[in-house]
Amino acid sequence: MKKYDLIIIGAGAAGLSAAIYAGRSILNTLVIEKFSFGGRVNDTPKIINYPGFKEIAGRDLINEFRKQAENFTTNEFIYGTVSKIEKVDDGFKLTTARRKEFYSKAIIIATGTYAKMINVPGETEFAGRGVSYCSTCDADYFKDKDIHILGSGDLALEEADYLSNFANSINMIIIHDEGNFDGNELEVERIKKNPKVSYTWHSKLQGIYGGERVNSLDILDLSDNTKTRVTSDGIFIFAGMSPNSDFVKDLVEVDSFGFIKTDDCMRTSVEGIFAAGDIREKPLRQIVTAANDGAVATVYAEKFIRNRGV
Repeated sequence: MKKYDLIIIGAGAAGLSAAIYAGRSILNTLVIEKFSFGGRVNDTPKIINYPGFKEIAGRDLINEFRKQAENFTTNEFIYGTVSKIEKVDDGFKLTTARRKEFYSKAIIIATGTYAKMINVPGETEFAGRGVSYCSTCDADYFKDKDIHILGSGDLALEEADYLSNFANSINMIIIHDEGNFDGNELEVERIKKNPKVSYTWHSKLQGIYGGERVNSLDILDLSDNTKTRVTSDGIFIFAGMSPNSDFVKDLVEVDSFGFIKTDDCMRTSVEGIFAAGDIREKPLRQIVTAANDGAVATVYAEKFIRNRGV
C-alpha cells in the first residue's frame, strides 16, 4: 500500500488549487480524479468573473490550474474512483473501485457536484437522445433545432446564451412569475437581448416524449394547472446540482442534501479529513470560491500532518 502525506480526491478548481498549495508545502501528495481533470469547469464555455481574466473558456482556465499543480514534483496524479475511506491508527486507508489501496495522513475531499435529475416521465429514457445537462457537450447535436431549457439560474442563462450560437430557437421554462429570474443581473440583461430566446413563465416541465429522439414536451401552467404539449427537438435541464458525497456520507457529517459540513478551516467532523469546493455546504459555488477552499484546506491539512496546531 503506497503511502502519502496527503490525498486529494477530485481535480476540479478546488482539488487543483489544493494541489498547488500542497506542492508549495512540499507534501508528498496524490490527486485522484474520477472522470476528467477540471471537473465541471470544462463544461463552461465562457467565464467572465474569474480575477485576472476578462474572458476565458473554462477548459483554458483549468488547464492553467493543472499545469501549475503538475509543476511540483511532489504531486502525483492518477485516475480512479474512491469507493471507501477507513480510519487507521495513524491516518487513512483509501480503496478504489478497482481495489487499489492508498494510505495518507490527511485527506481533502473535492469531488464537486453533478447535475440534478428532476425525474419526470421520459427524462431517463431520452437521456442522450434529446435530454441533456451540458451545452458544451451536446450543443452540436442541436444545430438549427428548436429547443427548450428548464431553469433560470446563472448556469441556465449562460448555457442559453451559448446554445443560441447553435439552435434555431430556445424557449426557457421558468417556474417564477414573468420577469423573475434566479440568475445575476448581468446574465439576465444579456439573455434579454438575445433574439433567439423566449420564455414560458410560471410553468413546470411535466413530461418528455418522442420516438428515436425527443419531439415534444408537456408543460404545466401553474396559474391554472392546465397542461400543454408543445413540439421540441430537445430539452436542457438545469435544475440544480447534487453533491458527489455518497462514498463518505456515512463517515463525515453532511447536511440534508448530502453536502459536507465544514468549519472555516475546511475541517470536517472527522479529524484529518477536509473538504473543499462545491462538495461543501456553502452559500456560493463559484470557481473563485472553490480555489479559495482548496488553498485553505491544504494550509490546515499541512498543519495537521506536521502536528503544528491551528
